[in-house]
Amino acid sequence: MKVLIAMSGGVDSSVAALLLKQQGYDVIGGTMEIYQTEKAVEDSRKIAKKLDIPFNVFDFRDIFKEKVMKYFVDEYLAGRTPNPCVVCNKEIKFNALLDGAMDLGAEYIATGHYAQIEERDGRYLLKKGKSSGKDQAYFLYRLTQEQLSRILFPIGGMEKEEVRRIAKENDLFVAEKEDSQEVCFIDDNDYIIHSH
Repeated sequence: MKVLIAMSGGVDSSVAALLLKQQGYDVIGGTMEIYQTEKAVEDSRKIAKKLDIPFNVFDFRDIFKEKVMKYFVDEYLAGRTPNPCVVCNKEIKFNALLDGAMDLGAEYIATGHYAQIEERDGRYLLKKGKSSGKDQAYFLYRLTQEQLSRILFPIGGMEKEEVRRIAKENDLFVAEKEDSQEVCFIDDNDYIIHSH
């Protein structure tokens, strides 16, 4: 079964790719070029080479600008608290990327999110990840049933420490890489909008 793993250049998606390969999936690596992601692309490419899986870069800069950055600015200027990751996950990672995966013949996409999917009576339920303090299901609440039916979360049932340990044991150079915490397109967490 062919699966596209969305690689960010971090430890979570790298270990997710490794686990899928160990589980016998036909794994393709893919990185989304969205905003200032040269290092992410390069790190992802290195991990894909180490795992001996094909690697693709998807240029989503235009759609990211239109769907995510515009939403963020509009919400922020309206005095609301935007969550760009929710929009990015629904519109880009699990929509545009899923289309890209299907174009490559993949039936599923996988990510390094700490979340789990349970199928019950023909419906897909999004559940919290097992890792304490790392649950990311709330970023994914807008995903559709169709999207949920095609997603795998290989590390969803694991603790973060276990993920780092697997990375170290398999000599993945991202084992100690820090987690990204901030909005990816805002430098130095500076939210001030400068008018000229």
